[in-house]
Amino acid sequence: MDLDVVNMFVIAGGTLAIPILAFVASFLLWPSALIRIYYWYWRRTLGMQVRYVHHEDYQFCYSFRGRPGHKPSILMLHGFSAHKDMWLSVVKFLPKNLHLICVDMPGHEGTTRSSLDDLSIDGQVKRIHQFVECLKLNKKPFHLIGTSMGGHVAGVYAKVDVLSNHLGLNLTGLQYSTDNQFIQRLKELQDSAAVEKIPLIPSTPEEMSEMLQLCSYVRFKVPQQILQGLVDVRIPHNNFYRKLFLEIVSEKSRYSLHQNMDKIKVPTQIIWGKQDQVLDVSGADMLAKSIANCQVELLENCGHSVVMERPRKTAKLIVDFLASVHNTDNNKKLD
Repeated sequence: MDLDVVNMFVIAGGTLAIPILAFVASFLLWPSALIRIYYWYWRRTLGMQVRYVHHEDYQFCYSFRGRPGHKPSILMLHGFSAHKDMWLSVVKFLPKNLHLICVDMPGHEGTTRSSLDDLSIDGQVKRIHQFVECLKLNKKPFHLIGTSMGGHVAGVYAKVDVLSNHLGLNLTGLQYSTDNQFIQRLKELQDSAAVEKIPLIPSTPEEMSEMLQLCSYVRFKVPQQILQGLVDVRIPHNNFYRKLFLEIVSEKSRYSLHQNMDKIKVPTQIIWGKQDQVLDVSGADMLAKSIANCQVELLENCGHSVVMERPRKTAKLIVDFLASVHNTDNNKKLD
């Protein structure tokens, strides 16, 4: 082989080696930074833009795609200890002509965290209402979607504002006749005051792996470095998560949705994973019996993390439900 050609490959190989080595070093040394870059890249790819809005001295952080139009806007509320970017896997499969808004819940990610804030479900409902008013979303009916704690907030929100539709995924806030294994474990931890051992607040890669197994029916094979990165991102916030968790399982908040579900008068869709180990799937039937216009979708081979495990199916169910409600409204106008 000609020496010039050899030199060319050596130079090319060296040029490529620099970014590759930088990536490997980042993966090994700063996995949390790569996770942030990953979300930034995914938001950019999907056309989601990050913005901030203020209610007095309180800051809300949110991402959005599209603009308000003749179709109702869609506001999406994430679950406990998550953030707005958890919806990206579903956003990927939603039509681009929809106006989507994903907000960081109170105290999470870019939204203000204050020691004076009311973190109860009612307190979070008030904050989300302030956010809605800041964006003037409630100038006309809009769709509200929530998962887990976000679904709890979305359900209770129905009593303070006019919604077009309410959609919930694996909701907290219901009162069951018997406790599942996870709830029994939580009660034991509460009785022993062992708040450091809450399964949903991991502080080691091993605990993170256990949490993922608890929340997912699908057994994801997550590399150790990614687990470490996920933990590194969460650890600075764990004291807040413990405070929030104890607030939402307190007597004031624990059954807020149960106490308000008969006040939901708008068409409602419930999507629930059949293999949910965190919240028993019987909650879906409970809601269906209490909400007049309620459609239930149970997903096979799916756990608590519906958004992560079945994003394509979840997006399709949401779109189909919104279309059916839109057609019903049009038929009523013709009558």
